[in-house]
Amino acid sequence: MKDCLLIYSGGLDSTTMLYEYKDRIALALSFNYGSNHNEKELQFAKENCERLGIEWLCINLTFMHDHFRSSLLEGSDAIPEGHYNADNMKSTVVPFRNGIMLSVACGLAESRELRYVMIANHGGDHNIYPDCRPEFITAISEAMQKGTDTQIEIFAPYTNISKADIVRHGAEIGVDYSHTWSCYKGGKKHCGKCGTCIERHEAFELAGIKDPTEYEN
Repeated sequence: MKDCLLIYSGGLDSTTMLYEYKDRIALALSFNYGSNHNEKELQFAKENCERLGIEWLCINLTFMHDHFRSSLLEGSDAIPEGHYNADNMKSTVVPFRNGIMLSVACGLAESRELRYVMIANHGGDHNIYPDCRPEFITAISEAMQKGTDTQIEIFAPYTNISKADIVRHGAEIGVDYSHTWSCYKGGKKHCGKCGTCIERHEAFELAGIKDPTEYEN
């Protein structure tokens, strides 16, 4: 039964979720909010949805780029380098990004008569991003249930697992990770130096899976 809407970036985590739950996903929803890497992500999001025959929709949230403060929105030179858990990575937080996207997705899910909104937050996000943490996901899911006649809920099965767990599982179900994007700088290749590139490569190493990503460094 197709009862889910997936918030789909085109990144490693949400692509794994797309393939794992393809039989339940009626709509994959992406957002263009003006980040450095949006163009690369959206390209892969569209491609993977076409491959699976899943409807894909992209909604513009460019007001976030125009009015919010985040190094993710300020050009590739503003992106810090180093490990994902380093304090300087906090500059990449886009304030309440998931809250805004989940709210839009909730309204769209109810309009489409779908029961669940899916999001691919995971355990590695908790340190840096407040709107990826379990308590936030629980709270906003409760708000969505109370604010909709059909009691829309969030389905976030990766919340308490690691990125390595996701990669390991994705490899088992045949996800081609060369058709996903992580790098926050959004160049022609993954830079290999920013926190998301380092986290991506570490996840493959920890999972014991060959990393198919092309890095500049």
